[in-house]
Amino acid sequence: MSRNGSKNECKVQKQAAQRKEKPRKPDARVERTRHRLGYALIELIVEKPINDVTVQDVLDRAQVGRSTFYLHYRDKDDLLVSQLEMFLERMSTALSTRKEKSNRVVAVEEMFAHIGNQNKLYRVLADSGHLKEFFDLAEGYFARGIERRLAESGRLAKFPQRELAARASALSGSLLSLMRWWLDRGEKETPRAMDEMFHRMVWNGLQ
Repeated sequence: MSRNGSKNECKVQKQAAQRKEKPRKPDARVERTRHRLGYALIELIVEKPINDVTVQDVLDRAQVGRSTFYLHYRDKDDLLVSQLEMFLERMSTALSTRKEKSNRVVAVEEMFAHIGNQNKLYRVLADSGHLKEFFDLAEGYFARGIERRLAESGRLAKFPQRELAARASALSGSLLSLMRWWLDRGEKETPRAMDEMFHRMVWNGLQ
């Protein structure tokens, strides 16, 4: 092989490696389509029982073609789980993402404010049997998010990694129990008050 050929081959290999190193940005059109489908589904299941909602209903509301839907999702349950995961990912990592300098381990105020505004959706998920699925997903997401925040705080450096993960898992369960309690009692306390209550529990327990 000539020297020029060898140089060209190295250049191609280098460019391929760079493409692997740099994650591809989400396609804006794909993101818009997913958002429209998700929003359409949420609107529909608030209006009528989820079992009465069809994929065609979602397509009509979102003005998206059937082939496009099945390019991204298997069925409406897959779409619903995807929407729940997107919400949980955003909420569980919010503080780390914006590098908030505080002792908070979860954006409780923001999450409770959002869920409180979507209380009808909470009831829909409960009535349709999907609420357990939501809480099962949430426990894992918040356990990972809390563990990350505890590590970032530097206040628990003496704890072994395994114990830190165990405590984060316990705190995640406590957070979700607190949220159930708040919603089932009619949201009498403000989201900020619930945030303060949760974090008193967090740091009193860890100390």
